[in-house]
Amino acid sequence: MTLNDKELLKRDANRNIGEELLQSIRAIKSGKVGRTTPVEISPIAEARHKLDLSQGEFAKLLGVSPRTLQEWEQGRRQPSGAAKSLIAIAIKRPEVLKEILAA
Repeated sequence: MTLNDKELLKRDANRNIGEELLQSIRAIKSGKVGRTTPVEISPIAEARHKLDLSQGEFAKLLGVSPRTLQEWEQGRRQPSGAAKSLIAIAIKRPEVLKEILAA
């Protein structure tokens, strides 16, 4: 149903927008509003987050394009070779890669 301008003004005349916003913020903070389905994070994305790197930074570390990394994180492609080894290290021992980045 589409309301015309006059109908919208009539509807909104009795609204307390400030109170509605406050209720929404309280609901979000209490956790009553949000995702209803859990989001599964790929091990590659988890490794990147452990290192606190952006996709671009992590891709550069692995020697691949950011687009390739996105494909891996979203499960559309799988890494192979040296990238797979570096990702395994990032998952099991992120501090090792942090050391390398700091040097």
